[in-house]
Amino acid sequence: MNPWFDEQSVGLIGGILGSSIGVFFGAIGGGVGGPLAALGKAKPLVLGIFYLGIIVGLGLLGTGVYALIDGQPNYVWAVFALPGAGLAVLMGGLLPVIHMRYRQADQRQLDAQEFAN
Repeated sequence: MNPWFDEQSVGLIGGILGSSIGVFFGAIGGGVGGPLAALGKAKPLVLGIFYLGIIVGLGLLGTGVYALIDGQPNYVWAVFALPGAGLAVLMGGLLPVIHMRYRQADQRQLDAQEFAN
């Protein structure tokens, strides 16, 4: 079995993959999504980013599992499986928190309307 790429390429691929995931889903999902959820704003966008993170993470994890089954060396399958598992677990674990923040924002809005009347 020929490896999909050599050991020297793994650092570059892993660096690009990890930093891209971290910047996009960390900054956009967490840095922007968290405050927007607390304010009750942009719900479809924020939830979409979190669901996209879960899908991307599961896709990377699936690619890593396929590489493992295909007999690829550790450095090949791990560069996909590890960031994929981390992203899927992190975004999946934070999704209930985001839902809770939106429910709290909705409740605050209802309480304010009730108080105004």
